[in-house]
Amino acid sequence: MDDLEQRWKQVETRLTERFGKTPNMEAILFLIGIQELGRLKKKFTKEQKQDLMHIATCTLLSQSGYYELEGYDKDGWPHFKMVQPVPDMGLAEQERFLKEHIIAYFEEPDEEV
Repeated sequence: MDDLEQRWKQVETRLTERFGKTPNMEAILFLIGIQELGRLKKKFTKEQKQDLMHIATCTLLSQSGYYELEGYDKDGWPHFKMVQPVPDMGLAEQERFLKEHIIAYFEEPDEEV
């Protein structure tokens, strides 16, 4: 098992302990989106769930300078602008790329999801 997979397993274990089941990539993005929004509701609409995953993706990719936070709308939702395009990559490369960013997110000392 390479270092990335080992560190990914640590993230999965941490989330499994916290929530009682192992989340898939979409669920992890959803959780990061909620964390970044800073508000938890009982129900999110399908569109809001997609928006939360978009917030998570932009937050993650802002670590590498692809996006930056532009500001917040009147409802407190963050908005990002693309600084540089994300490179084209295959599905396996995309998954590895996202995993690296998710691991870095959870290794930040102030992230507690």
